[in-house]
Amino acid sequence: MAYVITSSCIGKKVGECAQVCPVDCIQEGEEMFFIDPDVCIDCGACEAVCPEAAIYPEEEVPEDEKRFIQLNRDFFHRD
Repeated sequence: MAYVITSSCIGKKVGECAQVCPVDCIQEGEEMFFIDPDVCIDCGACEAVCPEAAIYPEEEVPEDEKRFIQLNRDFFHRD
């Protein structure tokens, strides 16, 4: 399981999440931050500091935000 950054981050990109991540699995994209699900160690540090409440454990992502699970994955698996 990994954490997922959702739509509340779009246009905000505050960055506390990336600063506290112990494995550097959070990277900044053009409009938002993304979490690499293959590197995330499920520590929850990012979720605790996100001022936008944009980060969820994968199994708790709200139904209307589920597409962000794949968007986070795709960000790190671009060709």
